[in-house]
Amino acid sequence: MLEGVETPCYVCYEELLEKNLKILSAVKQRSGAKILLALKGFAFWHLEPLVSKYLDGCCASGLWEAKLAKEKFKGEIHTYSPAFKEDDIDEILDLSQHIVFNSFSQWSRYKSKAISSRVSCGIRINPQVSCAPVELYNPCGVYSRFGVTKDEFNDTLLDGIDGLHFHALCEQGADELEKVLSVVEDKFGKYIPNMKWVNFGGGHHITKDGYDIDKLVQLIVDFRKRYGVEVYLEPGEAVGWRCGVLVSSVLDIIHNEMDIAILDTSAEAHMPDTLAMPYRAQVRDASEANIKPYTYRLSSNSCLSGDIMGDYSFDKPLKVGDSIIFEDQIHYTIVKNTTFNGIKLPSLAMKKKDGSFKLVKKFSYETYRDRN
Repeated sequence: MLEGVETPCYVCYEELLEKNLKILSAVKQRSGAKILLALKGFAFWHLEPLVSKYLDGCCASGLWEAKLAKEKFKGEIHTYSPAFKEDDIDEILDLSQHIVFNSFSQWSRYKSKAISSRVSCGIRINPQVSCAPVELYNPCGVYSRFGVTKDEFNDTLLDGIDGLHFHALCEQGADELEKVLSVVEDKFGKYIPNMKWVNFGGGHHITKDGYDIDKLVQLIVDFRKRYGVEVYLEPGEAVGWRCGVLVSSVLDIIHNEMDIAILDTSAEAHMPDTLAMPYRAQVRDASEANIKPYTYRLSSNSCLSGDIMGDYSFDKPLKVGDSIIFEDQIHYTIVKNTTFNGIKLPSLAMKKKDGSFKLVKKFSYETYRDRN
């Protein structure tokens, strides 16, 4: 139970995280692929011993994530960025085992440094096909800045390139991967036999109920057999999927044609994908509006008019001090938090397998002050 938790607070359940990691580990064992944690989606390093036990390392989106991977995790570090800065490249090369360049111009700029560093180098390709459900999260959409398209691919510049990387999925299944793979092979297949590895990127919703793991495994096994390359996956959301919550408290209840509960958390600052995706967060013991006897609009304590979590109904009237628990709020939340309006950052806590509760991080006013 979570009574008495000082709010707002993210709570990651060790047992549920390990359940996800075991599923991913089984995919590794059956397929021969390597699986990396995408830090952009889940950077809760306090549970590193579990992550490092089951996964092969981390993929980073730049210098700071690569440094976090080195300091707090074990295993390989693969770094990709749409563009690397001159000031960062030497340290990134020192930290990484793989580096993926977004363009041939970036590759040409840093090629000599990358080769002398003995890092395995790759190019991101853009198959220009995606099944992403929302354009905001479509890495292969029209005019995408991610990767090299077939028309722009310059095979005369491949000397020193060990691998290809693509990322075209978003919370999707093996059927969508199969479609993307077909296009990747059609457009870039002739280059793959000369590679050492191919990275299938992220967006694989492997730990979601109903995901066709058998199909995923077969796709990877067949691909490795066909081309003789190592295959990598980079899930983020699949690692943190349904393994934690955001606990908040009711600060006030007002009425303006409907009952409105003001909470000590914020969609804008603490769970931004509920506004950007958008999607509706599940609230523990609540239903859609007007299903249960008492309906409230759950809103934040910020000045943003649209900072609203949604309308939910409850069995009993809410009162000041009640806890509101937002389910599945570990992935793509902590990594995106802001201190907008000076709203307090949620603390970080763990619910351990033995049932004990451990507070691992509490943010202070200085956290807000020192970033401004």
